[in-house]
This record gives sequence, structure tokens and C-alpha cells, in this order.
Amino acid sequence: MLIRHLPRESALVRALHGDAAEWGLTEHLLAGAVDELAVGNWLFVTANSGEQADPPPRPRPVPRPGVEPEPDSAATPAEIAAFFGAPARGGD
Repeated sequence: MLIRHLPRESALVRALHGDAAEWGLTEHLLAGAVDELAVGNWLFVTANSGEQADPPPRPRPVPRPGVEPEPDSAATPAEIAAFFGAPARGGD
């Protein structure tokens, strides 16, 4: 019973859960709120930019312990050309 309710700062909890032990519910909720605010700001700037303006980069989520960041999903021009079976053009 005592081991189950050890604080997350204890050595046993850190040994069992690693970096994930540092974050509790409050930290995860705050990170989620920050992520949502960043996306909302990004959407506002994107919607109010000129039509010819390059869109700003999408914000990355706050790193969380124990969660690997997702790789950038943007394809290069060569990857797109290879997907469609067209020869890649140099310099584009």
C-alpha cells in the first residue's frame, strides 16, 4: 500500500517510470492548453494573411516526457515526383 502511493519525486517511481514521472495531470493539461493556444494563434495568422503570402509553419506541440515527437510529415519535391512516377527535376 505504501509503495502504490509514493510521491512521483521518489527514487522508486523515477526508476520505474523515468522522465514520465515528472509530469502529472496538471502538467499534461497545461501543455495541452499551450498547444491549443498555439494552434489557435496559427489559424488566426493564417486566415488573416494575404493570399500570396507563404503560410506560417504549423506550431509544434510542447514536448512531453516519454512521448517521441512525430517526424515532419512534409514531403520533398523529389519524394512527390517519385510517388507519382515522374522524373525529379533539379533545382525545384
